[in-house]
Amino acid sequence: MALNYAEVWSPDLLEIMEQESLTSPFITTAVKWLNAKTFHFTQMSTGGYKAHSRKGGWNKGEYNQEDVPFTLTHDRDISFLIDKIDVDETNQTASIKNISEVFHKTQQVPETDAYFFSKVATEAQKLEGYHSETAISTYTKENVYGKLKEMLSAGKLRRYVAKGALIAYVSSTIMDLLEQSTDFTRKIEMTQIAEGGLGIESRITDIDGVTLIEVIDDERFYDKFDFTDGFLPVAGTSHKINVLIASPLTVKTVPKISSIYYFNPGAHTEGDGYLYQDRSLSDTFVFPNGKDNKIDSIYVDVDTETYTAE
Repeated sequence: MALNYAEVWSPDLLEIMEQESLTSPFITTAVKWLNAKTFHFTQMSTGGYKAHSRKGGWNKGEYNQEDVPFTLTHDRDISFLIDKIDVDETNQTASIKNISEVFHKTQQVPETDAYFFSKVATEAQKLEGYHSETAISTYTKENVYGKLKEMLSAGKLRRYVAKGALIAYVSSTIMDLLEQSTDFTRKIEMTQIAEGGLGIESRITDIDGVTLIEVIDDERFYDKFDFTDGFLPVAGTSHKINVLIASPLTVKTVPKISSIYYFNPGAHTEGDGYLYQDRSLSDTFVFPNGKDNKIDSIYVDVDTETYTAE
């Protein structure tokens, strides 16, 4: 009988996602599920004060509350067959658990970031005053700081800046120029993510309390992807992102691992080996604010050039 290991393995896999993902500050599992792939979010708005009359009486106010269901739509699956000979000859290095961990670190996590960046960028591009297109060649060490400051003050983003509740992701080019800027005096930290003695360095800094994170792996930093097989930018349509800003207060990635199955040899009909099957549901949501139920916590600046497949 096939066993569903989702309940057993989910904590480990989610931990891997949070450790390796650039967008881990936005990942949450604290949702109330209505069914297999839907949860709800309560939206509330109220009226404000009215002029007081000294003749007595109280002004009547109104409030509106609505429970809105949100459904996960990023539905993905994969299976791996590990031949018995491969397990024997590799001293079980090619085990189900090892393949699962490598898959989630090298495939699922980058895709989670890519989906997050593209989803937030797409939502921002629908909002007036919360998106722009800037040729990356026009950024210089003299203007990069001013451009970033301008983006961080767009629309109602100042509210989130004041709360210290914004995170900005920038391309390596932007971070390079910021490091050379004479207007920018903050320290840029080098953070190493190491494994097995090897690692990559990512630069992190802040402007007015807003954390800036460098996206070194620019393959996941586009405003549109084709998720047919893995994730790839769309030629002639996708734009590389220069800067993406979002608030963890109102932007959430909700992962839900639905099914992880493991079959011993002979327990399935797909070959003489161990079979691993993984299906994952997740999505990224941009919620409105609690004041007037408008989206005002995201911003994206993309390059003017579209992606060209190599």
